Amino acid sequence: MAAVTSVSFSAISQSSSDRRAFCTVARNLGFEGSRFRSSFSCHYVGVRASNSTSRMVIHCMSTSTDVPPTVADTKLNFLKAYKRPIPSIYNTVLQELIVQQHLMKYKKTYRYDPVFGLGFVTVYDQLMEGYPSDEDREAIFQAYIKALEEDPEQYRIDAKKLEEWARAQTPSSLVDFSSKEGEIEGTLKDIAERVASGNFSYSRFFAVGLFRLLELSNASEPTVLEKLCSALNINKRSVDRDLDVYRGLLSKLVQARELLKEYVDREKKKQEERAESQKASETVTKCLGEPQFVGQ
Repeated sequence: MAAVTSVSFSAISQSSSDRRAFCTVARNLGFEGSRFRSSFSCHYVGVRASNSTSRMVIHCMSTSTDVPPTVADTKLNFLKAYKRPIPSIYNTVLQELIVQQHLMKYKKTYRYDPVFGLGFVTVYDQLMEGYPSDEDREAIFQAYIKALEEDPEQYRIDAKKLEEWARAQTPSSLVDFSSKEGEIEGTLKDIAERVASGNFSYSRFFAVGLFRLLELSNASEPTVLEKLCSALNINKRSVDRDLDVYRGLLSKLVQARELLKEYVDREKKKQEERAESQKASETVTKCLGEPQFVGQ
């Protein structure tokens, strides 16, 4: 990216407080952030002369490389794509997730894979279970993934393929993918190779994707997860830790949905009571007729 003429450095710099806040969030999530690199150069072009004046022409050029969108950019893209209000019980978690996923996405080693996609779809569907509108729930999903500059349809397609494949597996065939041929088996082999070569970005969504595969193949024995992690060259401790976080999130969501349901039920009852009261008043008025005044 290059820009000729004058450049305002305030537009591309961040305040020290913004940088500290970003780094704090990044460290908490295990990501140090992407570096912004820029250069500024000027070079002499020539002299233009006239009867009265002479002018030295200098072109200044600013160039930058590896400039990912900021977290604020991603969140703004989401808000532009989905303009309707989202209940706070859902919106709070969505905002936390989009920050985490933004930081994952712009890691140098990040590359989307179907297991990651399955994990995110699983988390999203669990999070948005019970949302008032099915149409809005899908519209939010579309806006969320597009805000990260990815394809929401790809997420759904890959999640469906993996779920169908996992349902047809047994615990033993699930972990023995390396000896078989097929689209999903090929995907898992590719992941194992990238992990082994250090060119893989592990995340909690990937851990949830693995958990979903185990769940759908009825693999309830802890040793199956251990064998699957070994076949994929994944650190099982990391998976165990992230699955504990995921289960904790689900527990909190269940409690939150119960509170929301109680609130909605109370409000619905109040509305019904107000409607009944209004209807009773109208009935009484109708029975008594309009008040009559007797002149003297």
